[in-house]
Amino acid sequence: MPFIVKNTTYPNVTDLLFPHSCRGCGRLGEALCECCKNNILINRQNHKIHPPMYVVDTKNSLLGKFIHDYKYYSVRALAKPLADLMDSVLPQNLPKNSIIVPLPTATHHIRARGLDHTYKLAKHLAKIRHYPIELLLLRNQNTVQVGSSRSDRIVQASKAYIINPKIKIKKSATYILLDDVYTTGASINAAIKILQNAGINTRNIKVALLAYS
Repeated sequence: MPFIVKNTTYPNVTDLLFPHSCRGCGRLGEALCECCKNNILINRQNHKIHPPMYVVDTKNSLLGKFIHDYKYYSVRALAKPLADLMDSVLPQNLPKNSIIVPLPTATHHIRARGLDHTYKLAKHLAKIRHYPIELLLLRNQNTVQVGSSRSDRIVQASKAYIINPKIKIKKSATYILLDDVYTTGASINAAIKILQNAGINTRNIKVALLAYS
């Protein structure tokens, strides 16, 4: 388990001895047990984010701990249960020609964490839903948004992505933009705008998120 994280904190002794214990309650067996998963879904709040987005819960809930451990401690075993939670809030009647588009992670974050957390989430969700994944968006530049002001994030995000020239736009398809956390909305809104500018109808753009802060 990599110890390279943004805040240079370390997993506790339990994490080292029992890497497959639940990160929420400590129960042995899996990184996110069914009990904690059900607690997240039962206690989740109603969220109204514009434009409409499908989100599991707030970042300051129990879910936030799992996202933190997955993202910054590279606990890969959390990818599937987190994708399960995302699947639970996505409509079951989405078009069969839906395509999952993960927001690209900055290269330096992937190197530091040893994990492309968004892409791995997308892979598990794709297996659940039987939708293809397309890397339709590419990083235009490696911007650093952590700690930036909202106005800085908006400017950074507006320059962060470009359409992958190797992928052909399917205007009849439904594109599901996938990200982990909605903070200011700068990244998601920038991605939506790029897809719209590429000729994708707004009605064919959906957003799947784990949490918002």
